[in-house]
Amino acid sequence: MDKKTPIADSRKELNLSAGLQRFHIFDVDLTIVRKTSAGYFLTMALQEKIIRFSQVSHLIIDWVKYKLAFPDIDFIENTVKKLSGIKKSQLERISETCFEKRIKPNIYSQAAQLIRQAAEKNEKVVFATSSFDFIIKPLERFFGIDGSISCQMEYLDGVTTGRLVGYSSFGARKKSAAQIWMEKNNINPQDVSFYSDSYTDIPLLEYCGNPVAVNPDFILLRKAKKSGWKILRFNEVLGTQITS
Repeated sequence: MDKKTPIADSRKELNLSAGLQRFHIFDVDLTIVRKTSAGYFLTMALQEKIIRFSQVSHLIIDWVKYKLAFPDIDFIENTVKKLSGIKKSQLERISETCFEKRIKPNIYSQAAQLIRQAAEKNEKVVFATSSFDFIIKPLERFFGIDGSISCQMEYLDGVTTGRLVGYSSFGARKKSAAQIWMEKNNINPQDVSFYSDSYTDIPLLEYCGNPVAVNPDFILLRKAKKSGWKILRFNEVLGTQITS
């Protein structure tokens, strides 16, 4: 008999926090939020001329390479090198506006439901994202979350230096960062549910006891079906008006 992979209907109540899994790690982009959080942020930063298009134009090529399954694992570090000299206060101000106008309306309601279910059961929830901490902070406050895994800009006298603190949390590096977080908090990876949409997160999905593919890309969908992982389809968002 063929093993079928369970696919949750978005119209039904979701409850993955039952059982032994007491810790939940969520990817953010396309998993909790309809599009990329950095994309929403960059749109506003370009509009306000805090960042110039010439500083981030290469991201178009990086996105194409990612979609073709040939990602540049250093694309975040390479981008940050071009973003020196920006005030931290400016980044934080735009991030707050970006969250209210673009990110919050585009949070998947099904993801919000899962996070709130976990909170009601006093189960730990964190984000693990390749986005930047200043972009994610408002989302953390919205859900009452603290201590997520994300990329961190380095600052000197309140201004970006063009370097990261440590490494980016993209691909296998996200798994490494999550492993450190689990070890620091004495968490058994078998007690962790990890939710992601991307094939680049397969290393961390394989490491956690309860891997969940959310709106998976083709590569992750194939892997999830082969491995018998849960697959969720999110489509409803919190906002009544979808932003582009």
